[in-house]
Amino acid sequence: MTTSVPPKLTVVWFKRDLRLQDHEPLHHAVTVATEKGYPVLPLYLFEPDIMADSHHSERHWRFVWQSLLVMQRTLQAAGGELHVSYDNAVVFFRRLIAALPHIEVVSYAETGLHCTFERDKQLSALFKQHNVHWREFPYAGVQRGITHRRTWHQRWQQVMAQPATSTDLHHPHWYINKSLVKRVPGDIASRLHQPDDSKQPGGEHHAHKLLASFLTDRHTHYHRHISSPLASFNSCSRLSPYLAWGNISLRQVYQALNNAGSKRPRSLSAFASRLHWHCHFIQKFETECEQEFRTVNRAYKHFPYRDDNKVEADLAAWKSGTTGIPMVDACMRCVNRTGYLNFRMRAMLVSFLTHYLLIDWRLGVRHLARQFLDFEPGIHYPQFQMQAGVTGTNTLRIYNPVKQAEDNDPDGRFIRQWVPEIAHLPNEELFAPWLIPPLTHMAMEQPVPERYLHPVAQPDEAITRHRDLLWNWRKRDDVKREARRILHRHSIPASQIKPTR
Repeated sequence: MTTSVPPKLTVVWFKRDLRLQDHEPLHHAVTVATEKGYPVLPLYLFEPDIMADSHHSERHWRFVWQSLLVMQRTLQAAGGELHVSYDNAVVFFRRLIAALPHIEVVSYAETGLHCTFERDKQLSALFKQHNVHWREFPYAGVQRGITHRRTWHQRWQQVMAQPATSTDLHHPHWYINKSLVKRVPGDIASRLHQPDDSKQPGGEHHAHKLLASFLTDRHTHYHRHISSPLASFNSCSRLSPYLAWGNISLRQVYQALNNAGSKRPRSLSAFASRLHWHCHFIQKFETECEQEFRTVNRAYKHFPYRDDNKVEADLAAWKSGTTGIPMVDACMRCVNRTGYLNFRMRAMLVSFLTHYLLIDWRLGVRHLARQFLDFEPGIHYPQFQMQAGVTGTNTLRIYNPVKQAEDNDPDGRFIRQWVPEIAHLPNEELFAPWLIPPLTHMAMEQPVPERYLHPVAQPDEAITRHRDLLWNWRKRDDVKREARRILHRHSIPASQIKPTR
C-alpha cells in the first residue's frame, strides 16, 4: 500500500467491466506497471451526467453499487482499495492531474451512448494536454475503426480462445488516497444500498454461481423454454446483466461452456449460438453508433408513423402495461418490476408498439432501456431496430400478442400473475377479453375491467390496417439500396462462421 506521492501512478478506470478477474487493464497494471515500481489506483466514477442520461434508471446504478461492494471487499482483503468518486470524468481527472501530475490510465474501450462518447473525446483532449497516456483495451471481440467484417469472426474466435487472465491481487503496490474522491451524496447512496429482491443482485460471485448452475442443470430445458415468459426465468442462463455490466467476461462464459464436455447437448448448443451473436450486435453499434438517433436504414427516416392526438396516451399505456392486451401488459409489468424479460417477449413488445400501434420506435426505445437490467447500448439499439423492422435487411417479424399468449403461456399462469384483475377469466377468454360477447360479460359475477373490453388496439384489426404499409415500404428501391450498404458493412461472411465444439 502506498499513500505518499508516487513518481508515476497507474489508474485502472472501471466502467462497464465490474470484475477483478479476466480483466485485461487491471492485469496489465498489476503485471507491467508494478514491474516498473508504479503503484496502482483502482477507480470507479459515478458520473452525474451519465447517471442523468434518460437511458438509465436507479436499477442500473443499484446493480453497479452492489458490484462495487463485492469488488471492494476483495480488494481490501488484498490490501487495496477501490476509489469510488461522485464526479464527472473530466472533473475528476483534472483534479487528479493537479495532485499527481505523473499518471497513466488504463481502461476498456466502451461502446457506449453519445454521452459517453462525448465524455471520452473531452478526456482525450485533457490527457493530450497533460501528456497522460490512456490505453484502452478492446472489449471482447469488438474492433474499433473497422469498415467491413471479412475477418471479424475469425478474430472473435481468437479472442475467445485466449487464456482468461488470472490476476494476483496481493502482488501490486496499491495506492490509497481517499482525499482524491468525492463521496456519493447520502440520499443517493442510501437508495442504492437498499436491496431489491425483485431483481438480480450485482457482483462477480453471483455471475459465476449462476453460470455454474446453468451449466450443471438449469440448461436442460433451455431450448424448449426459451420462448416461455414464465419458464425462461429459470431455464435461461440469466447471465445478461452480468455480461452487460462486466461482472463476468464473455470469454469466461465461452470457455466454461467449452469445458462443460465434448458431447454438448442440444440445449447448450442453442446457448452457444447466442454467445456468437453477442459481440456481433455490439460491433454493429460500434461501427455505426448513429443508430442511437436514426434508423440504420436511412430510407426509413420518413416512414409515416402516427402523429395523431392519441399517440401520447397509447404510448403511456404501452409503457405502464395498461394497453388492454393481456400478454403485452403482463410482459411490460414484468420487466418494469423485475428488469427481466425473455427475448421473444421483448420482441413482441417492440412489435406491438411499432407494428400494431404504428408508433415511432424512438419513442419507446429509452423506456425499455431504463427497464432492462441488462441494458447494453450496443445490443439494445440494433435489436430494437431489427424488431421494429426498420433495417431493411432482416425479415419483418410481426408478433401477434394473442398467438404469443396461446403458444407460450397456454395455461395463462404468466398473465394471471402480472394482470391479476383478469385472473378470474378462463383461458378461452383470458387472451382476448375484448371478444367476450356483451351478454356473457353482463352475466359475469366479476366484470372485466373496461380497458380489457376496449384495448388501445384490437390486434387483428390494427395489423390489417398496417400490414400493407409495413411490407410495401420494405420493397422501396431506396430501402433496398440502403439494405445493400448495410449488408456490405455489417454482414459476417458465411464462410467465416464455424460451429464451436
